[in-house]
This record gives sequence, C-alpha cells and structure tokens, in this order.
Amino acid sequence: MSHCRDEHSHSQDGHGHHDHDHDHDGPDRGTEDSLYSRIDRDNVRCLNEKEPNSGKNVIKPWNERDDTSKYVESDVDEQLILFIPFTGSVKLKSISIKSGSGNSCPSILKAYINREDVDFDTVEGYTATQEWELVQSPDVVEYPTRYFAKNFGDEVTRVYYIGLKGEWTEIKKDHIVTLYEATPNPADHKNPAGENKSHYAID
Repeated sequence: MSHCRDEHSHSQDGHGHHDHDHDHDGPDRGTEDSLYSRIDRDNVRCLNEKEPNSGKNVIKPWNERDDTSKYVESDVDEQLILFIPFTGSVKLKSISIKSGSGNSCPSILKAYINREDVDFDTVEGYTATQEWELVQSPDVVEYPTRYFAKNFGDEVTRVYYIGLKGEWTEIKKDHIVTLYEATPNPADHKNPAGENKSHYAID
C-alpha cells in the first residue's frame, strides 16, 4: 500500500450517476476480491461499542450490506476502535462502509495494520497506516484501506456495514487491521448536493 490513486469520483466525472451506489458496476461487483471469508469473525472486537459484541454485526457478506437491523453504535462518545483479524496474510486494497445519512456517520477513518495494542489512550500516539475523510452518505461507499475517529457532529457514531477487499495468502500467524472512527465540525464538512459518492483504490 505505497500510495492512493483516485480512480473516479461521481461528483467530478460528469457521468451523472448521483442517485445510486456502485451497484451499477454489476451485481457481483461487491464480491470481487472480497475478504469476508478470510476474516476471523469470532475474534472481531470493538472498543466503546454500546452493545457488547455488536462490532461483529457490521462484518457482513456483500448481499447483507443493506440490512440496517444489525449495526454497531458508539457508547460514551463518537469514537470507535474496531479490531478485524484475518486468518492469513492480507494485502488490503479497499474498504466499503455503509453508515447512514445523519450526523452519526463517521467522518474520519484511520487504519493501523498489525497492531493489537491500540486503545483510546494510545491511538493518537501511533501513526496511522492510512487516514481518510469519509463521505456523509446512506449508500455503501468504497474507500482505500480503516479507526473511526470522528463523525459529522452527533454524540454517537453508527455503522451498518464494513466490507474489505484485497489479496489473501495462508500463513501461520494471524494478521489484524484496526479501524478507528471519530467528529469534526459539520460546517467544515458540508456536502454539496450530488456529491455523496466516492470510489477509490489502493495500489
């Protein structure tokens, strides 16, 4: 994951595809290179989740991405740390997130690779492998490789779906991705009409 490349953005490419998510690329588009079956789901854990073990709820197969009955919501503030272990060596290419359209959407996402010691006392002292500003959208939006540090202004953060894509290689030692979500001033992240779709890829 040496750098990010912006493949296309519907807010700029002039194609006019503003009213739907990336399902227009084909019904199986979300399953391409999916790492869902390679996630050690039993050992997925989340810090600051309101309901115990609810962090696992967002690790779903692609065909369940629109199921909003299962989600994770933060507890005492808007921050969440999600640990996602894999059953082998993973080269992570992208992450898709569905989080709703309100201010409970995470607005900043940071990823820490192969760190199991991240918590709220230590996370700011570590350099994230990557960091993104997220789109405030009810659709599934795909980003390059995730800590939800902030949301768009609500007291809690809610996420319905996280999907990961990449390459998997069997090894003896498990690998883990830690995601941190968190909340800037909503006025600093205004989203003009029609600019609620993004798609990126990682080399």
